Amino acid sequence: MTTGYPVSLTVDYPDRKLNRLTTFFRIFMAIPIIIIVGLLMGGSYQSGAKEGGAFIAGVGLTVLPLVLMILFRKKYPKWWYDWNLNLSMFIYRVEAYVYLLTDVYPSTDEEQSVHVDLAYPDAAGLNRWLPLVKWFLAIPHIIVLACLGIAALVVTIIAWFAILFTGNYPRGLFDFVVGVMRWGFRVMAYALIMVTDKYPPFSLEV
Repeated sequence: MTTGYPVSLTVDYPDRKLNRLTTFFRIFMAIPIIIIVGLLMGGSYQSGAKEGGAFIAGVGLTVLPLVLMILFRKKYPKWWYDWNLNLSMFIYRVEAYVYLLTDVYPSTDEEQSVHVDLAYPDAAGLNRWLPLVKWFLAIPHIIVLACLGIAALVVTIIAWFAILFTGNYPRGLFDFVVGVMRWGFRVMAYALIMVTDKYPPFSLEV
């Protein structure tokens, strides 16, 4: 089943044994790259159990100026889109690493195993008034994602033990965590990056 939504995220399932040592110390190994994300986001990066995915606000996405740009000019500057896209890709590489979905340290520029599909919007086709209320319309998703985020954290802890003992991330657990990340990214793309007016599906599916 596919949702047909214009925004998506996938992570390649590792077809090899994951590194048990780096998995054991993952929280410590991730600290430097998390600091970089925090600096890029101006301290506004939130993820995981609290929000069920990477919800981005503030300096990184400059949401309010983008709202005003669409509202008054019906424009979505390409450089703005490129910044949001590349920043999102970087953040989700870090999130995939923290969630143990990969043992390859996140690159600041290479795609690696995390693939983001985010089409450049036709600003003329966007509703100029919708950005004013998208944050409100996204509230049901945020509530659901808060619960799913807690579940994803529990799943990650289970996967941590599974990797330490077997070297493998159980496929069902892997797909669930990626699904939560994907759901969160779609909501972010709708309410904050604003590349689409199509309401996100309540789905973990691709």
